[in-house]
Amino acid sequence: PEAHHSGVLFFFKQKTAYEIDLNTCGPMVLDALIKIKNEMDSTLTFRRSCREGICGSCAMNINGGNTLACLNKIDTNTSKVTKIYPLPHMYVVKDLVPDMSNFYAQYKSIEPYLKKKDESQQGKQQYLQSVEDRQKLDGLYECILCACCSTSCPSYWWNADKYLGP
Repeated sequence: PEAHHSGVLFFFKQKTAYEIDLNTCGPMVLDALIKIKNEMDSTLTFRRSCREGICGSCAMNINGGNTLACLNKIDTNTSKVTKIYPLPHMYVVKDLVPDMSNFYAQYKSIEPYLKKKDESQQGKQQYLQSVEDRQKLDGLYECILCACCSTSCPSYWWNADKYLGP
């Protein structure tokens, strides 16, 4: 038979600890949060969507590091407590849900999209992008807007209304 393991998740805002049986839970922290919400505390609030690390919805601070709960494996060392907090230095809507309004407003302010130099002909014809021009963008669009890096940065902490992020 499989060994019995349990783990403890600690949530700072409610100061509530939840013990879960790791044999009846998926391997990721998001799996544990879903299990807790479904079976122990229906009021627990957090964001989630894709469960694949693509959308960035489940960004939170786990054991002192900003990360995505769907990509963070539960530590099976049951002598350790997993500490989960909302992203730091942001207003908290509820539990693990930060207010992302300022973060998104900062992003929008830089107009992060491609623009033509001459917009007078906009919508009149199709413009094809060359392979070379496309390669210039590689590495510049992979951000999933989870705010993990910005909320880890002291410049953001002290100048959130001015700092645009990394």
